[in-house]
Amino acid sequence: MAFNDEYRDEAADEFTVAEEAHLRSLTAAEAEGDERAVEAALRPRTLDEVVGQTRVRDQLGLVLEAARRRGRAPDHVLLSGPPGLGKTTLAMIIAGEMSTPLRLTSGPAITHAGDLAAILSGVNEGDVLFVDEIHRMSRPAEEMLYMAMEDFRVDVIIGKGPGATAIPLEIPPFTLVGATTRAGLLPGPLRDRFGFTAHLEYYEPHELDLIARRSAGLLGVEMTDEGAAEIASRSRGTPRIANRLLRRVRDYAQVRADGVLTHEVARAALELYEVDELGLDRLDRGVLDVLCRRFGGGPVGISTLAVAVGEERETVEEVAEPFLVRNGFLARTPRGRIAMPAAWKHLGLVAPPDSFGAQQALFDE
Repeated sequence: MAFNDEYRDEAADEFTVAEEAHLRSLTAAEAEGDERAVEAALRPRTLDEVVGQTRVRDQLGLVLEAARRRGRAPDHVLLSGPPGLGKTTLAMIIAGEMSTPLRLTSGPAITHAGDLAAILSGVNEGDVLFVDEIHRMSRPAEEMLYMAMEDFRVDVIIGKGPGATAIPLEIPPFTLVGATTRAGLLPGPLRDRFGFTAHLEYYEPHELDLIARRSAGLLGVEMTDEGAAEIASRSRGTPRIANRLLRRVRDYAQVRADGVLTHEVARAALELYEVDELGLDRLDRGVLDVLCRRFGGGPVGISTLAVAVGEERETVEEVAEPFLVRNGFLARTPRGRIAMPAAWKHLGLVAPPDSFGAQQALFDE
């Protein structure tokens, strides 16, 4: 009997961990597992189908049209910005607009210069080579990429030591599309070799509304205007999250309603999945709750904050913190993280007297 109780406790713990991970993934900007296949079906195919990012779309359209008229490959393109905003989609559109094949790889996969040489040796004239997370390439590969981007050639080293020989490898003109969430980590010489650089911004609610409507149409889901607006308002400015929430609301509507995504259905579904009206999930609220209730609003170090909410430091720092900082709930100071007035208000708490004055002094240090 004791064994069975222990087993049930362990199973319950595992279920809780899995359940919390699932809830976190609803508002995580990165795509996971089978979600990539679903995303592919919802991606826009042309620049005209892209919603939002008007400035980037117009600039990129000009670059591609000029290249078509010259009959040459477009300049290399660098796309930067937070995850989930459409960098991979734009790379696919560039290849589609130029009617050329798209070759995909990622920075972490290129650990040696030889890895890059092998990829470049298979590139044909006019191909689009997409390197996701380009800031995570190895330094030797980066240095090889400089010559490939500028002169369309690389030197392949054969052998080691004094007997090593450099064999030049000519590469047909191609277009490199690099994507990064941390443009500041790219070396200056690499950034300078991109002919066009674009930074993608978070989407406005009305743009996410249009994205949700378009995706609902592709999925064959009936949705009211109010239902689309409710999903958009909780999507954290990110199309990937909007599409993910749409699919969960669709599930709720099919199981517990009549299949129509109304405002009431969307609100009930997202409350079930613990995504509140501002897009905060369980982890976000947990961070704010611990920061306000247990530490009086801070300042608190990120490691201490992560231990208090029972998460890894990287999860708090990379998943929850950027959204909380961007929306004015939390701030970084030289001595740690502090809760801003919006955090206390959102939790329905009253900040300690003079706390904001004391916290303001932290910014002056």
